[in-house]
Amino acid sequence: MHITQHTDFALRVLIYLGACTERRVTVREVSDRFGISRSHLMKIVNQLVTDGFVEGTRGKGGGLRLARAPEAIGVGEVVRRMEPGFELVECFGSDSRCLLSSGCRLKGAFSRALDAFLTSLDGVTLADLIVQRSRLRGVLEIVPVDAVVPGL
Repeated sequence: MHITQHTDFALRVLIYLGACTERRVTVREVSDRFGISRSHLMKIVNQLVTDGFVEGTRGKGGGLRLARAPEAIGVGEVVRRMEPGFELVECFGSDSRCLLSSGCRLKGAFSRALDAFLTSLDGVTLADLIVQRSRLRGVLEIVPVDAVVPGL
């Protein structure tokens, strides 16, 4: 199983926002911290907003924050929403040309493995990922709210 960079970055955004709940965070801040292009990150953030994980406010004093409590954001749900598909092998798709498709049992094995993978992620919430918030804030070098310069 391979998670796309899109999903990886979405999870990073959520972790960052979960570690910084006392204030709104700008796309620029997250982009700079993770070294992700702002335009690419905007596409990801827009999807997170559309899917109800993040709340975004434009303008002065605007920014991003979690739209739900960290306990209500399941990693499995995020992965399912962010991933474009779960075609592990060709026969998962509708246009499979594999000669083995009609009698192959490998597709079922892969399907069960994918279900187990996603079920495992369903047992993890954003709250589980940010449980050591002070350590996470140090690793991410999150600036305390009283040290944030307006306009950045």
